[in-house]
Amino acid sequence: MVIKVFLASSSGSTAIKKKQQDVVGFLEALKVEYAQLDIACNEENRMWMRQNVPQEKKPANGIPLPPQIFNEESYCGDYDTFFDAKEDNSVYAFLGLPPPPGSKEAELADKAHILENGTHAEETNGEENLDDSIEVPVEERNGDAHGEEEQAAEEEEEEEGEGGEEEEVAEGETAEDDALEGETAGDAAEEAVEETDEAHADEEEQEEADEDREEEDLQSEEEEELRQLEEEEEAEVQEEEEDDEEETQGEEAE
Repeated sequence: MVIKVFLASSSGSTAIKKKQQDVVGFLEALKVEYAQLDIACNEENRMWMRQNVPQEKKPANGIPLPPQIFNEESYCGDYDTFFDAKEDNSVYAFLGLPPPPGSKEAELADKAHILENGTHAEETNGEENLDDSIEVPVEERNGDAHGEEEQAAEEEEEEEGEGGEEEEVAEGETAEDDALEGETAGDAAEEAVEETDEAHADEEEQEEADEDREEEDLQSEEEEELRQLEEEEEAEVQEEEEDDEEETQGEEAE
């Protein structure tokens, strides 16, 4: 299976170039076999890419921008989904390829498999050893004589417990005072945590707003780049038609 990466070699967009380099560089680092298909110089590649990107994965204008990644005829995703897979150590699953032994993705898969099977084995072993965990009462093993010794020990403990009740009451009052002080300190700590959370939330909202603006600017830049590519192609076609007309007129004049 060969991974296909559709890209634009003559793109004037810095953002598109950076995304294409990121995808190609990471595939080379993983030593994944892939093929680069240029949509700027090959109209057939451009049309194939547009037709085979699923409709739900296309942007609002219906024109997908490079880079787009395929495994043979199967669509893998665009740069955003590729980046998410890279962050989650699941690039091979994203590409539809088995992870090589020793890779992080293979280790994570092995851990998940072991955890699933280990939990199942523990449940099975627990059911099998349920009868073994039932203990036989001491009286049944050692006889009634041992039971009388335990009864005498319990009576001695009750006598000692009566003398220590007053000490337990005093200790209980001290513990209540300590608990009250702990609750007061805990309330102050909770208020400080809430203020910190609110500050973090404001920062996150600001960051999200900045990211939204950057995405809008990037989308506008990409749309402008695509429009320029199409205008260049139209100009080239028109120039070829004019050259053909001039040649035809020259031949007729001769």
